[in-house]
Formats: sequence, C-alpha cells, structure tokens
Amino acid sequence: MKKLLLVLMASCALSAAPATAEEHQHRRPADIKQYLEHLDSAERDQYQKPAQVIEALRLKPGMAIADLGSGSGYFTRRFVEAVTDSGMVYAVDVEPEMLAYAKESIIHMHVPYSAEFILARPDNPKLPFEAVDLIFVCNTAHHLENRAAYFRTVKSALKPGGRIAIIDFYPDERSGDLGFPKHHLVRRETIVQEMTEAGYRLEREHTFLPRQYFLEFGASP
Repeated sequence: MKKLLLVLMASCALSAAPATAEEHQHRRPADIKQYLEHLDSAERDQYQKPAQVIEALRLKPGMAIADLGSGSGYFTRRFVEAVTDSGMVYAVDVEPEMLAYAKESIIHMHVPYSAEFILARPDNPKLPFEAVDLIFVCNTAHHLENRAAYFRTVKSALKPGGRIAIIDFYPDERSGDLGFPKHHLVRRETIVQEMTEAGYRLEREHTFLPRQYFLEFGASP
C-alpha cells in the first residue's frame, strides 16, 4: 500500500467539500482545523442529507457502528445520537488530528456516548472481531488501493447479519464541481463488482442523494 494513502484515506467529510487539486492529492491542508470546520458547515447538509441517510440506515439504540474514514466526525456525531450510549460508535481514520477533532466535537455535544477512536492503517481499520452491525464508508472507498482485498479483511469485524454501507460521488456530471479531478472517483458498477468479489451482495440502494450513490451490502452466504 502506497505511503500516500496514509493521507489520502480521509473521510466522508474530508472528501465531501471542494478542495484544490493539490489538497486532493496530498489530503492535508495547511490549516486542517479550519478546513474541517468548513467541511462541517451547514451548506454541506443540502446535498449530503444526513438526516435522511441516518433514517435510511435504520439505526437503533444499542447498535454498534464503525464510521470508516470518520474525518471531522460529520456522521460520527449523528451515529452517537442514533445508537445512544447503549450502543457503540467506532470512529476510524488514518489521521490523528482528524480523530482528535472528531472526539472533541462529540465531547462538545454534552450527551452521554460510547465511542472509540481508532487510528487505522491504510490497509486495515483495526476493528474488533465481530463487533459491529454496520460499517459506514462515505467518500472513502475510492481512496482504497485494493478495495476487494480491503473489504475481505473488514468482513471479520461484522457481526452475523452485519452490513456495509458505501456512499461515494458519481464520477460524472451528477456530482457537480468537486474541486478535484474526477478520475479518482469510482463508478457505482465497479463498487458492486468489487464487493461481489470480496464476498458481499448488494441488498439495498438508495437514490435520494443528488451527487452520490448510496449502496448497502451484506455478506454472501
């Protein structure tokens, strides 16, 4: 796995807002705190539709969720609220400053929570064995070098009946101006094929996001 992925595999939030081509390549702006605060801005909600995403995932108190590529904690905070402190949220990222930022943002919510913050490797999220009901991957899958092998590895973290949800930008005009070249993005059909190779089947597809596809996979029998 190339060393560059230590910075590339950021998060749904990190990939979700416009960035320069240089930022997309190196994935570390000069002022990372200011950048992450920008990614948490209200303007993003208009196309990311976080409340609808949470509703579509059918989350319940007591569930365990892994936010793979948690970045600023944009979705991590919402998972904490959805599963309550009776559940567990694993915030997973390869960038220590992002994990610290996400943790601080959750503390400032002033609500009881159960969460762990995992500094991952580019080829391994280091999740516990059979620990999660859902692995959530938003705008991070296209940064993985060998997705089929990666998702074969993470299968061990799923509880029986667990799911993987993947949201990513369309690599065409539907995603609009992202501020970086779209050749980095991955077609929906490619994700489905690679997940099939990794031992999953497509169970649900949600079409309400204007700029992204939203797929849910379960492990094949």
